[in-house]
Amino acid sequence: MANNSGRRRRWGSVRKLPSGRFQARYPGPDGALRNADETFETKGDAEAWLVETEADIRRGEWRDPNAGAVNFLLYATAWIDERDLAPLTEELYRRLLRLHIAPTFGESDVKDITAPQVRSWRAALRARGIKTTAAKSYRLLKSIMETAVDDELIRRNPCRIKGGGKEKAAERPHATIEQVLQLAELLGPRWQLMVFIAAFMALRPEEQAELRCRDVDLEKGVVWIRRAAPELCTGERAVGDPKSEAGKRALRIPPELLLEFERHLRWYAQGGEDGLLFVGERGAPFRRSTFGRKWRKARTKLGMDGFRFYDLRHTGNVLAASTGASLRDLMAFMGHNSPRAALIYQHATEEQQTKIANGISAAVVDIRSARRRGDVARASEAAKTAYRT
Repeated sequence: MANNSGRRRRWGSVRKLPSGRFQARYPGPDGALRNADETFETKGDAEAWLVETEADIRRGEWRDPNAGAVNFLLYATAWIDERDLAPLTEELYRRLLRLHIAPTFGESDVKDITAPQVRSWRAALRARGIKTTAAKSYRLLKSIMETAVDDELIRRNPCRIKGGGKEKAAERPHATIEQVLQLAELLGPRWQLMVFIAAFMALRPEEQAELRCRDVDLEKGVVWIRRAAPELCTGERAVGDPKSEAGKRALRIPPELLLEFERHLRWYAQGGEDGLLFVGERGAPFRRSTFGRKWRKARTKLGMDGFRFYDLRHTGNVLAASTGASLRDLMAFMGHNSPRAALIYQHATEEQQTKIANGISAAVVDIRSARRRGDVARASEAAKTAYRT
């Protein structure tokens, strides 16, 4: 076909369709003739598109427009299947995909998902008042589509909202030491150590669920966190490694809790070194649903509705920070990985771990002593002192 100068085009061709629009046709790298995936208002627009496409092929940047003709839901499901995800993360991704992403994009091909569609979808989620879920869903969609770019199914990721995956969660509350002691009393002897470990040693619930008797060394005053057992929505215990590599750690037991550990091991733990530290009344691993009922009843009695068991871990972090521990030591105490994990020494010194344990223990002893004497004013003052840095 001739171009505007009357010369026949060297590469590709343009023809006018019955509709009056123009269609561009070109040979792909494999020699097969292809039509452009769009039509053009003018012949000049079609020729300009051919020039750009030829340049892309020469640079090795051309993408087969049919490569992305893959059903998004099938691709996204395979994306999750192919990753070695932690059980809770996999459960979360499948739930986000099923409930919040697939209803909009599930029937589309990967190549047909556009940036305007992504913006509208995210805005609709946020309009429903689920902003945190919207951020999580957006991050998942962005990761899936980024892999599609790597797989050369699409040229550019349609998820291009600046800060679209950022969460702005409300600050979680923390309890006072007095409230921790009251919650423990209301839950009763079998479960009070679980409350103390969460609040005064900052263990995650799933870490407590897989603590074994052999993980507790009363002679050295240390608890070893080696494994975790998060409970899935199905009720299954997904036993495996802690949430992060830093989650594998040894924590000093606050001296005030040593007697609590000794009693619990003697009265409530499963038998044998490999027995679970925390089990239900019938000797089976405790269940989130069963414990949750007891927990909600206790917190309601104290006027702490909405306070989650996980918030006790936040309490432990606040208490540990009040001892003057460094950021690195706090990270080791909490079992957190640094964003620069490869560059920063992750393990706190034994001396600092002891300082954290002793500092928390001293505050608990002070408040308990005041409570036993019936000195409410002193207990209140001790609680305030425990939070001063």
